[in-house]
Amino acid sequence: MTRRRRRGAPEEQAARLGPRDVLRVGAAGLRARPLRVFLSALGIAIGIAAMIGVVGISTSSRAQLQATLDRLGTNLLTVAPGKDFFGADAKLPESATGMIGRIPDVLSASATGKVDARVYRNDHIPEGESGGISVLATRLDLPRTVGLSMADGTWLNAGTGRYPAVVLGSEAARRLGIAQAGAQVWLGEQWFTVVGILAPADLAQELDSAALIGWDAAGSRLGFDGHPTTVYARAAKDRVEQVRDLLAATANPESPNEIEVSRPSDALAAQNATDQAFTGLLLGLGGVALLVGGVGVANTMVISVLERRAEIGLRRSLGATRGQIRLQFLTESQLLAALGGVGGVSLGIVVTAVFAVIQGWPTVVPVWAMAGGVAATLVIGAIAGLYPAIRAARLAPTEALAAP
Repeated sequence: MTRRRRRGAPEEQAARLGPRDVLRVGAAGLRARPLRVFLSALGIAIGIAAMIGVVGISTSSRAQLQATLDRLGTNLLTVAPGKDFFGADAKLPESATGMIGRIPDVLSASATGKVDARVYRNDHIPEGESGGISVLATRLDLPRTVGLSMADGTWLNAGTGRYPAVVLGSEAARRLGIAQAGAQVWLGEQWFTVVGILAPADLAQELDSAALIGWDAAGSRLGFDGHPTTVYARAAKDRVEQVRDLLAATANPESPNEIEVSRPSDALAAQNATDQAFTGLLLGLGGVALLVGGVGVANTMVISVLERRAEIGLRRSLGATRGQIRLQFLTESQLLAALGGVGGVSLGIVVTAVFAVIQGWPTVVPVWAMAGGVAATLVIGAIAGLYPAIRAARLAPTEALAAP
């Protein structure tokens, strides 16, 4: 006589699976279908690589910006004329540079002044083809104040500043087709000798497309009126805001409202903020790619359950519990997602490194981004594998074994 099991009595306890056994059983299902596993993991990898690449490139860009600001400083201020009461262009007094230099917290002050002249590669170039290069009279201490460096040749000195000598900005030299000092250019209807070429000026980009001549030479040879159009002031690092508040009234005590004061590093910070907004958009696209990859994992696991019903029935007949079946398929989906996550993180790091090297930036990939990428894939794997795992566990042994 067969004894009936009392209602509510526990089933015979199945053999427990250790963590190693769970991993081995889960990995066996993946090894049986390598191509499908690769394609599903690739979907996850693309999403993670996109996110890691975006974060890494953005972080590397900010690191380069911070290094630039650390090198050039955030304490450079510029003073320029604005508009007068009637809307006409105002002028800075000739004494503006000296007055600003006497502010106690100003470390150094220098200036440039716009000269009504054009510069050409030679005297055969048509007058209208100046290439947008401005001619600026400059003080000799400009490099120290702004933080300029030479790409070739030398800066103006007390001697060359009085004679027809010119220093070209990096972009101006490129437009004129001049790669090194020693060439001559046709400037203001006379020949000037190029004594130097500037390296790119990060905090004074207007100098990149300019031809710089000495203040004395501009006055004696080109009729420069001596009024500066931009005064650069380097303030003590802990007194920048206080100096900024004094500059307008100091530069033009009679009409401080006609003066515009700016901080070049603010423009770089604004550019960085724009890059961060763009980064947020790209991260959203990476999230969409990751979601698509998760759908691929879910699809793979559902098909795997359908194809492996006989295996599930056999395991259930041999004593495997529903919980062990669920754990097996959840483990498979987690391993599948983890493969895609690790591959995506690695690919994202490579993409970041290659782009940073090309741009000349430091390669920076935050640890939180790498850890978050792997964690995201594990969450995606758990969600994607939950339904297939439950479906596999609900299959009755007889029904599964009877499946074709």
